[in-house]
Amino acid sequence: MSSAPSLLMVNAFIGTAGYKKLYQELGYTVVTEWSERKAISLLRKSPPAVIVADFYHQTDFRDRLSNLESLLAAAQSSPNTRILVFYEAAHQAVLDKVRARLRIDAALTLPVQEEQLRATLQTWLEPPVSI
Repeated sequence: MSSAPSLLMVNAFIGTAGYKKLYQELGYTVVTEWSERKAISLLRKSPPAVIVADFYHQTDFRDRLSNLESLLAAAQSSPNTRILVFYEAAHQAVLDKVRARLRIDAALTLPVQEEQLRATLQTWLEPPVSI
């Protein structure tokens, strides 16, 4: 019997928190982290099946474009971990720049359409098809 896949929620602005029940209904074991630094530590110790995080841009960032670049960089070494971000439509151009450099498997605009979120996460639960 296999264990439930883990889902790491990284809550910067609470956008991801409202869906914890949905994640659990789909069969994920949910771990919540409020600090990006602690989320990176968890990722390195035991890579989750999925990371769900809020993405945002602030013009006063000097050395990066977004709140997630350190976490995204750390996740690149875990190719089996899927990355889903929630973002404001106004941050689309910055998100595109970050996606050009770092893998993000899916991005959903806020407010998130629950059925789209459910469909994405259900797809990721399905085992890959071998050819």
